[in-house]
Amino acid sequence: MAGATPKLIKELRELSGAGMLDCKKALNECEGDIEKSQQWLREQGLSKAAKKSGNVAAEGLISILVSEDAKKVTMTEVNSQTDFVAKNEQFINLTKEITSHVQTTGVSESESLAKTTINGTTFEEYLNGKIATIGENIVARKMATISTDNGVVNGYVHMGKVGVILAATCDEAAKDRTTDLLKKVAMHAASMKPTVISYKDLDADFIASENKAIIADIEKENEELVRLGKPLKNIPQFVSAQQLTDDAIATAKAEMRAELIAEGKPEKVVDERILPGKIDRWIEDNTQLDKQLALLSQTYVMDDSKTVEQAIAECDASIQIVEYIRFELGEGIEKKEEDFAAEVAAQMGN
Repeated sequence: MAGATPKLIKELRELSGAGMLDCKKALNECEGDIEKSQQWLREQGLSKAAKKSGNVAAEGLISILVSEDAKKVTMTEVNSQTDFVAKNEQFINLTKEITSHVQTTGVSESESLAKTTINGTTFEEYLNGKIATIGENIVARKMATISTDNGVVNGYVHMGKVGVILAATCDEAAKDRTTDLLKKVAMHAASMKPTVISYKDLDADFIASENKAIIADIEKENEELVRLGKPLKNIPQFVSAQQLTDDAIATAKAEMRAELIAEGKPEKVVDERILPGKIDRWIEDNTQLDKQLALLSQTYVMDDSKTVEQAIAECDASIQIVEYIRFELGEGIEKKEEDFAAEVAAQMGN
């Protein structure tokens, strides 16, 4: 694979916010692979910001439908070519009808959806009729349905642009409380963008890679803080609770205790008053990736004095979130608008 080219350098700069020479070096190091180059920049502390890979979003709407018994919830992303059409009442009603049809049929891919029957005709013919009426190409691009037999579901859509659906198990007596809570947790997830429910769901190789990147980012920040004469940030050894084995915690605790005793502090004061707080802070510093990506570990936007996990436990101890899906309008579509038009045309031709 070729290394750095002007086109690849420009694309990597837009994605990473890094300087031109750094992008050129990263691409040469990674033989022109954009994803590997982004990670290389992150591990060197050279990436300025984690920008969205698709910075020109498709238009359209994300919509959800919760069944009356709160046992099943469906979410769809239906794309249009212009924001004007996305705000059209006919298009809004179309998205609702498609979401209802997806829930009824249980399909999970656009190819399968096209072969279903709706209102006495194939879905493909039905959609073509709507396109002729509305006057713009439309694609039912993404869809997902989750259900439960021993709990409840709920979801939330923000401005038609971001959608979240959740399922949780719970005791029978807690179903109403759980339904209300899931709506709030869905609102949280729409804003905070977790990728997994629990830190236990994070891939070990991914954690190891991010460990390097997060440390590099903090080291770079500290260089600037030194220049400004401000207090430095703690550099963690780990980034996820997956890495915090009993041995790792015991080692950290022993080192802290020895340091405090060496400073002349009484053992009883150290053990009962100082050490517990320092360990809590150490764990917080060494689980930064969990707070970024794991829903349960994130600070709850409705009450920043607790995590999402703590908020759930306070609502009812029986509640366990078991499924989580988040859609963001246009996510995964190529950056260039002409590429989106080609995607629409390709799907229309299927």
